[in-house]
Amino acid sequence: MLARKLVRTLVLSVLALVAGAAQAAEKAPANSFHLQETSIAEIHRGIQAGEVSCKQVVEAYAARAKAYNGVCTALITADGAKVPAAPGTVRGGAALKFPTETVAINKLIPDFGKYSGLKPDYGRMEPTLSDPSVFQQYGMVAGIANAGQVNGLETINLRGERSVSCKAECDSATGALPASCPKACDAFRKQPDALERAAELDKQFGKNPDLKAMPLYCVPMSFKAIYDAKDMRSTGGGDVKYATDFAPVDSTLTARMRASGAIIYAQAQNAEYNGGSGDPAGDATVTRPTLTQGGSRETWGGTACNPYDTTRVTGGSSAGSGVSVAANLVVCSICETTGGSCRNPGTHNGAGTLVPTKGMISFGGGIGADPYRDRPGIICKTVEDAAMLLDGFRDKKTGSYFDSRDIYTALPRVIAADKPYVSALVPAGTAKPLAGIRIGVLRELMVKDKLSAAGISDGINKELKVLQSLGAELVESVDPNYPDDPSIPNMKFNFIDAIAEIVPMHLPEVLAWKKDGKPEFEVPGYDVTSRDYLVKASVHKAPWPAALNFGRMMGNPPTGPDLVTGYTFAFNFGQYLALRGDSKVYDWATLNANAKYFNDVRYTAMKNWENKPIDARSYATTWTIKRRDAMRMAMMKVMEQNGIDVFVNPPLLTPPTVIGGAAMQGGGGGAGHGYGASLGIPEVFVPAGFLDTVYDPVFALSKDGKKYEGVEGTKPTKLKSPLPYNIAFWAGPGEESLLVKVGSAYEAATHHRKAPAAFGPLAGEP
Repeated sequence: MLARKLVRTLVLSVLALVAGAAQAAEKAPANSFHLQETSIAEIHRGIQAGEVSCKQVVEAYAARAKAYNGVCTALITADGAKVPAAPGTVRGGAALKFPTETVAINKLIPDFGKYSGLKPDYGRMEPTLSDPSVFQQYGMVAGIANAGQVNGLETINLRGERSVSCKAECDSATGALPASCPKACDAFRKQPDALERAAELDKQFGKNPDLKAMPLYCVPMSFKAIYDAKDMRSTGGGDVKYATDFAPVDSTLTARMRASGAIIYAQAQNAEYNGGSGDPAGDATVTRPTLTQGGSRETWGGTACNPYDTTRVTGGSSAGSGVSVAANLVVCSICETTGGSCRNPGTHNGAGTLVPTKGMISFGGGIGADPYRDRPGIICKTVEDAAMLLDGFRDKKTGSYFDSRDIYTALPRVIAADKPYVSALVPAGTAKPLAGIRIGVLRELMVKDKLSAAGISDGINKELKVLQSLGAELVESVDPNYPDDPSIPNMKFNFIDAIAEIVPMHLPEVLAWKKDGKPEFEVPGYDVTSRDYLVKASVHKAPWPAALNFGRMMGNPPTGPDLVTGYTFAFNFGQYLALRGDSKVYDWATLNANAKYFNDVRYTAMKNWENKPIDARSYATTWTIKRRDAMRMAMMKVMEQNGIDVFVNPPLLTPPTVIGGAAMQGGGGGAGHGYGASLGIPEVFVPAGFLDTVYDPVFALSKDGKKYEGVEGTKPTKLKSPLPYNIAFWAGPGEESLLVKVGSAYEAATHHRKAPAAFGPLAGEP
């Protein structure tokens, strides 16, 4: 009898639970929380509805990192032979697994048997300097097809793995600090990791977070590895053995994201030290050349791969920022751009990007390449999320963007909007949201001078009709290399007109540039360097050189890229090391003495930066400042004389190339697309479509057989997985609100953003 009662009770209990579950399911909202492609607003809604906790959100992202944030490249070797298995550092609770299969170099370079140059820097596994118990890939690497991994995050803020200086037991939250651990670890380990911080927020707020005080509540974010964090390894991607690899204090932008409630979750992989500004040349010379395209790479974290095609590059030094957002490893990421390092990873990875006016976001506590051009930017999946982050960067006490650590933040005082930038977002269902807005189409940035440029240029041209359907009025510039569109009125005053008026007075030295020993710009019947010509040209009484257009002005002077970044990188990195105050690494000499580099090219460049005397009276800074002032005047004059509110064009015309393939300098019609960093003006980039065909560069062996260079390919490659590209909107300094309006209206009308299919939801993922 008792047994029957117990069974009956158990059955009734089970039935009650089932009924309760069914009733709960009926009451559950149709838009219950899902991590994949989630937004800031959706995280907040899910927490408030009790569908998910902050800790569960972070746990889910940690699970995705464990599943998807691994190695995606293989070594390029002489013979393609296997290499022994090697242990990697721990990320997301699991050690990295490196492939033992390698790729023979003659599989990538068909005529390699004819090569007679220096022995290449073949791929190999070596222990890292920071932690000799773990290995990393050195030398040449190639992307792995369908790798299922992207390597977007180099360090995750999880206890025991977030620092090499204080790893494992040295980062234990309880107990006495082991005698073998550095004393600095005692203070470090008292800082909560990402999961513990999420649990703290849950305990304090539960379902009722204070979103007014913390508008970025429980938003897991990554940061380009050049930005300091006090609770994570912060070495700019370098394999550097600092006394403590975590920074003594947060960078300003990291601190302000914390104050806004964000979860400081991970350091994103980057091209080491913003790409390191190349090689300034000097006594150190390359003895083992790199023959193939390497992509975005760092010595500590390795190479990042494109989530839409893991054989391809990610575009620019903020690779991990674009990759981690695109593959849903984080909600948003903070990138950095000196030229195109936010723009490129945004467009190559199909993620929305907002880069504000220079000085709006502080660079304090970051490793720069050219302080006058370096700018933090924001990569998210939507313009709305990016606008929310921009609002979150305001100082909580003053409401200002100013930071005493960054001299440039004093500049936006008169241009920062009084209202939140999210207030500029276009509400859903708004009819003709761009009515009254006049948009200038820059045809000089759409010229299809390479086969690889046509796909993106044509795609953006089709998207112009979307802008017209939203009520925008279009006007286009005229370029002799781009056909005039009779359906769009021409600008009455072009950039070349403005440049002719402004350059003769403000940058007359440009007319004296030489190329291959000959004058770069000539006009029949005139000496273009003479006062007589400059005066006549400035009042439109003499022809202006057709080649001296917007794109050329935004390119480098003929002496090369180190004219722009030579002194500035050496100065800024030295300044960063001095301010960091590490007892072991505090200047260029001690940096290189305690560092290891992923290939000989990188080692050679860093030794030359250390040893080469660089004249502080560099023309580089003078040129950069003068050009910004002159070209801003040109830009604003074109806008005023044509009644233009916003410009539109492709962010770049070069599709992502193959990791391990040929690299082509200046290919794809990309000249001039670095205007944003040079002008310091705000930009918004929004997903605009997908490419299904590309023309990859091919290897060309020099006549003497001693070196390879990349040349334009003429054979189309039909892609199994199409590659995304963005559309660019930009305007004058302080016009962030207008760009948010235009970008959000276009985004709402198109919804071109699509998550990469290979990195979908995990089993059991919210």
